[in-house]
Amino acid sequence: MYINITDSETGNNKESCGNLVSYLEKENRLAENKVPQHWFNGASSNIRPHEVRIGIDGNIAKLGKDDSKFFLINISPSRKEIDFLLSTYGEQGAREKLKEYAVRIMDEYARNFRRPGIESNNDLLWFGKLENYRYYSHKDREVKNGTKKVGDRKEGPQFHVQVIVSRKDITNRIKLSPQNRSRGRNVEHSKKMGQFDQMAFKQCGETVFDRMFGFDRKLKDTLLYANTMKNGNIDQQAAVHTLDRQLKSGGDTAREKQQDEPILSKVDLEKFPQLTGWGPLFPEASWGLLDILLAPVQDFGGHDTVSAEEERKRKRKKRGRGRGMR
Repeated sequence: MYINITDSETGNNKESCGNLVSYLEKENRLAENKVPQHWFNGASSNIRPHEVRIGIDGNIAKLGKDDSKFFLINISPSRKEIDFLLSTYGEQGAREKLKEYAVRIMDEYARNFRRPGIESNNDLLWFGKLENYRYYSHKDREVKNGTKKVGDRKEGPQFHVQVIVSRKDITNRIKLSPQNRSRGRNVEHSKKMGQFDQMAFKQCGETVFDRMFGFDRKLKDTLLYANTMKNGNIDQQAAVHTLDRQLKSGGDTAREKQQDEPILSKVDLEKFPQLTGWGPLFPEASWGLLDILLAPVQDFGGHDTVSAEEERKRKRKKRGRGRGMR
């Protein structure tokens, strides 16, 4: 599951969302689409484009000219996840289930702020749009090697959801920004302003999907695996490979072996929620591997999942280098 938060696909979230809404209506303008895909949220599944624009643009109390007014959340299941939904629910059912999943993801988005009164998607002003197609861009390998052109439609099912969410809560009183990545170093400030851990939000996408649909996710299909392979050190990468081998060799026997104390009881499952429920799969030998694997690893956004003390040490070193250069 790929979940990403951006300013806007149209490049500007400091003004009206009208251009973005119009852009996301592009599939409804295709002649082949006989039945339009309406906007939806946790309360309605038949929202018109102008209602989205008016809602978001009118929910900007006390926001300045240069403040972000809204954010775009891209919820894109993998090909394996799409195929699973199609085989389980059929084509139309898969679309509807993906919308239901998006509502659950917005629940997680709300809870991630850890703000009193922001408990679920109902406390947010947001609108989702299911899209059926994706198109090749200049970033794709196929375009770079000349086998596809920019704008060509990608093959196979490409269901995904785009969500526009207001910077302000649904009461138009509380500012909520996923760009605030406070880790709680100043507890009182974090309580007042909220905090948002983008890595934890991305990871929750896997947990929600697996629990909601009973999807059997393999270790190599997790964000933890991909992130460790991309940003982890050699020991962490080796631990992932060893863990993968243990899971494969354990099979059903390992699943049936329920331990008195799950192997992951010491793991911060809020930070690594995709490991929830895996406890019985890990033999005792995995304790050391997990200690290595779950050590701080840089996330995809370039923000370290480090402790407050480590962060302070890093800043002191940086200031020291700066003084030495003067």
